[in-house]
Amino acid sequence: MISSSLTSVDADAIDFATTETKLQLSDPSPRLSNGSSANGLSAQPKLSDQRGEALVRVLDKHRGDRHLVLLQDFPDPDALSSAWAYKLIAERFDIQCEIVYAGTLSHQENIALVKLTGLPLQRWNCQTAKSKDLSAYQGCVLIDNQGTTCQLLPILQQANVPVTIVIDHHSSQGDLQAEFVDIRINTRATATILTQYLQAGLLTLDSSVGEHVKCATALMHGLRSDTNRLMQAQEEDFLAAAYLSRFYDAQLLNTVLMSSRSKQVMDVIERALKNRSIHNNVCIAGVGFLRYDDRDAIPQAADFLVTEENIHTAVVYGIAHDEDEELELVVGSLRTTKITLDPDEFIKEAFGQDTQGRFFGGGRSLAGGFEIPMGFLSGLNENSEYAKLKWSVFDTQIKQKLLRLINPEGSMIRTN
Repeated sequence: MISSSLTSVDADAIDFATTETKLQLSDPSPRLSNGSSANGLSAQPKLSDQRGEALVRVLDKHRGDRHLVLLQDFPDPDALSSAWAYKLIAERFDIQCEIVYAGTLSHQENIALVKLTGLPLQRWNCQTAKSKDLSAYQGCVLIDNQGTTCQLLPILQQANVPVTIVIDHHSSQGDLQAEFVDIRINTRATATILTQYLQAGLLTLDSSVGEHVKCATALMHGLRSDTNRLMQAQEEDFLAAAYLSRFYDAQLLNTVLMSSRSKQVMDVIERALKNRSIHNNVCIAGVGFLRYDDRDAIPQAADFLVTEENIHTAVVYGIAHDEDEELELVVGSLRTTKITLDPDEFIKEAFGQDTQGRFFGGGRSLAGGFEIPMGFLSGLNENSEYAKLKWSVFDTQIKQKLLRLINPEGSMIRTN
């Protein structure tokens, strides 16, 4: 896991009175207002207006720039759709954006979403990024992440590409320095935040424009995904969904949702079922080694295990190996239905921080994840006996750290 050493700025704390940049939106889109928009619909919710005005000021300042929109290494529908919406907004200010990620798309719904909508996305591994002329970019934008799950951010920082904008809904992962930061930890989806920007007038969706329809469909999927099919949605999420319902393609969204699970995902779910243990209504399952490209099978396994009767929380983990990058990580996901359990607090307390003070994981409402680099112990798995020994050590250590919180009185695992 790679983190940013940035300093946090709250968008609500911006002193608008001292900002001289004028709000000037390109025609034909409506100006921001607390009243009615150009199409006669009330701009909802008004909470977005102040943040929207601050974002407009920053975008207006960067007219003609070229920016990189950075996603987490394994982008989900919320990140993908929000980045696309941001790109469309930025284009109105003559800002050229490229949406990039360093990992892989392995979840079947994410692959289907990108292919069926034509979502403009590029995969840059670390070597690709280092070979690029990064001086061509005047800034980078973090959408649905804060740099802690993006391998590309440190490379851009080394090339002196500044962080211009951060828009996210996860708990704070460290100090952030950017011209504009909108982090709303009580908002269920980043797609909701971007939809509120659309509602506030930063872009007027048109159902006769194919790209707008596809982006609205992606946003609906992102919002639905991060609110557990709207079952954990709040009022603002329903308002956002109501707005998007006038533009999205229901048939296209249904096609994305009907995409089949791969054999690799089914194998990981089978391993999770076989290896699971239950402690105080919490299911813990280690799935052993898996390819880095199949990492998204772990959250899908956690989603499945948490549906078991009398289980309120599931934690699934494994060792993901990337042969191309010679990278090996302990990767895990947490899913819970217990509203009094804070995944962000639980994961941070369970696994702590690295030597630079960066947490190995975090979360949001009802979900979380962690990544722990294996460093010196990476690789050499060709020797099956060594691989079994290595897995046994990490499996025991992860379980012990989890059980220390789940079952403090019986957390020690006996090894003899």
